[in-house]
Amino acid sequence: MMDALVRISSNMKSMERELHCPVCKEIVKQPVVLPCQHSVCLMCASEVLVQNGYPPPELPPEPNSPASTPNTRSPHQARRPMPSKADHRPIDRVLRSGFGTYLSPGRRRKEPPHAMLFPCPPCGREVELGEKGLTDCLRNLTLERIVERYRHTVSLGSVAVMCQFCKPPQSLEATKGCADCRASFCNECFKLYHPWGTPRAQHEHVQPTLNFRPKVLSCPEHDQERLHFYCRTCQRLLCPLCKLRRIHAGHKVAPVAQAYQTLKDKITKEMNYVLANQETVLGQITQLESAITQTEANSVAAREQLSQSVRDLTALLAERHASLTEALERARQKRGEALAGQVAERRSLLEHAGLMALSQELLKETDPPCFVQAARQTHSRLSTSIERLQCFSLAADPSFRHFQLDVSKELKLLTDLQFIQAPLAPVIDTQKTLAYDQLFLCWRLPQESAPAWHFSVEFRRRGVVPGGGARGGIQGRLAAARWGWQRLEEVGGTSAVIDRLEMDSVYVLRVRGCNKAGFGEYSEEVYLHTPPAPVLNFYLDSRWGLHADRLVVSKEQRCARSVPGLSLLQAADLALTSCHLTADLLVGDVAITQGRHYWACSVEPGSYLVKVGVGLEAKLQEWFHLPQDMASPRYDPDSGHDSGAEDSLDSPPPFSFLTMGMGKIFLPHGPNHHNNHGCPANGTSPRRSPTISNGNIPASSPTGLTYPLPPRLGVCLDFEKGRVTFYDAHSLRPLWEGPVDCSGPVCPAFCFIGGGALQLQELVANRMADQTPVRRVTIQPRVTNLNN
Repeated sequence: MMDALVRISSNMKSMERELHCPVCKEIVKQPVVLPCQHSVCLMCASEVLVQNGYPPPELPPEPNSPASTPNTRSPHQARRPMPSKADHRPIDRVLRSGFGTYLSPGRRRKEPPHAMLFPCPPCGREVELGEKGLTDCLRNLTLERIVERYRHTVSLGSVAVMCQFCKPPQSLEATKGCADCRASFCNECFKLYHPWGTPRAQHEHVQPTLNFRPKVLSCPEHDQERLHFYCRTCQRLLCPLCKLRRIHAGHKVAPVAQAYQTLKDKITKEMNYVLANQETVLGQITQLESAITQTEANSVAAREQLSQSVRDLTALLAERHASLTEALERARQKRGEALAGQVAERRSLLEHAGLMALSQELLKETDPPCFVQAARQTHSRLSTSIERLQCFSLAADPSFRHFQLDVSKELKLLTDLQFIQAPLAPVIDTQKTLAYDQLFLCWRLPQESAPAWHFSVEFRRRGVVPGGGARGGIQGRLAAARWGWQRLEEVGGTSAVIDRLEMDSVYVLRVRGCNKAGFGEYSEEVYLHTPPAPVLNFYLDSRWGLHADRLVVSKEQRCARSVPGLSLLQAADLALTSCHLTADLLVGDVAITQGRHYWACSVEPGSYLVKVGVGLEAKLQEWFHLPQDMASPRYDPDSGHDSGAEDSLDSPPPFSFLTMGMGKIFLPHGPNHHNNHGCPANGTSPRRSPTISNGNIPASSPTGLTYPLPPRLGVCLDFEKGRVTFYDAHSLRPLWEGPVDCSGPVCPAFCFIGGGALQLQELVANRMADQTPVRRVTIQPRVTNLNN
């Protein structure tokens, strides 16, 4: 029994932090619920509002000490103060107040009062209380009951509540409390104030306390009205009168009993989940405690490293200071010696000193041979002195201007001296990133980011419910955990290739950089859709003989360009009312006889008309060897039939093409044509190509619609089903679907009408063949059963 009491007391003490008011940091007293669902003391909330410049709110009277006696307060006193005359309004006026403000004729509408803002400490933002402030906030009676049980459990009866009606000094300890009288009594006083056979004998008995609360919650706007409803939209309790207000029209309002049961079931389920994962909680606590220990140890090491770095800088500055001082001293000595030599030389030119005295004595010599012999050196010295006297200049610059240090850059570096920062979140280049035979991801760092030594690329397959929708809530977290994140470690450069991916799947990718400071933030997640079928690699076939004057294939046979030549000009000159065009056909060097295959190409936006699709190899050869002009109705590359073949409407066409040109793509209507958010998602190829007048593709016509040309066009051929689907290769959104005759080998085909160019999508494997493969790691998080 004693162990159970100790365990209960310990559990209640550990709960004390949850009962603290976020303002005063003490256990809450008369808590009120803010619109953000946090609870604060009523007095604390009023003090905060007064500090922010709002007028003091009118607080309801509440006994808070046993000093309340029958002289100041009687159990006969009403539970609530009598309403003022202003509150005696007919019910129609009460209802009308919920639907607007009633104004008598001639009265001016008052300015609506401003809503009070309360700075909520847990939220870190200001919460709007409404026009009436704390009056609209309900008391948290449940929290008050929890606090009372907590105080009783922790104190274990050590704090006695005295009877509020015994005459001192013979006050006895209270044994009962009355919720209706809102007072605590001893046995004798309770019998005195609650005699048998009177209505007071039916009052509710509670434990003696100093803080009585209302028995039930009532509406703060409509006195004595119980709160029977809960608005899920506003997340507020409503009375029957509040429910009739216009502000709740169209909201999801449920009975409070239903909201009670729903919320109780959710909390019970969440508690069961937490209790079933106590090992996980304990493991994370151990990990966090270890992290705290490592933080302390690493902070000491970092502080020592900081001190060592500053000492190294100080030593280097001292060494550099000594070397620069030595250089300055050598320059001073050298310049001083030069200037001292000039001073000595000028002093020798004085009248009675040095060279002048020697010259005067030399002039006293009367023997010519001796004079000539001795005077030549003196004459030379005098000539040099006169020349220097006339062209006087200092032998050295005394200013030392060249010995000034420019330390502006160094001071700026020292001012900006900071701890090394991890790289910022990379920015993924969505224009270069693509999913083809492999997944190619390209990114860059922001300009203000610290450099990265290497990058970590993480990706996972997006979980999908078998029925077809994306998982959400707990199921979504389980799906994400089941697929798991995979990682490419230590990726150099700003691009990476990911292989061995599932076809027709959506992958989530993210990147983060790493340097000496550790890993930085993740980039925004991007979603890439892999091709719906294996990628077919082929080249443009030039064996059928090209029109060299109009059609040119690159050396790699992956790019073709059609250039209108002299023959086109001559053909156009023959017609006065229409343009006589010829079609140039180009096919791939592969023939498909089974399976599903996907490939992509890009068409130059400035192309006149380019058709991309597939066709029977035999029919393509027949059409190529018998070229016809495009004005003939018997040769339509969209239907692949001559006029006689058009009679058989049940057989699939041997050709299926999409027409592109002048920055647009034409999507014909068909029996299976669908719209997705106003855009065609897929369709069925019609028997005939749409009519194109004067080379202008209409934005909308009875035969189809035009849309902007996608950067890349994808083609998927299902040989067994005889279906071809065209995609926007950038987003893998289906554009158009149609039948095609697969009774024989089928080839990729391209048709040029006028000038234009296209390029086959290069394989990612060929593009990144020279790169060193990176290490691939699978991150498999631990999955916990949530249904326990």
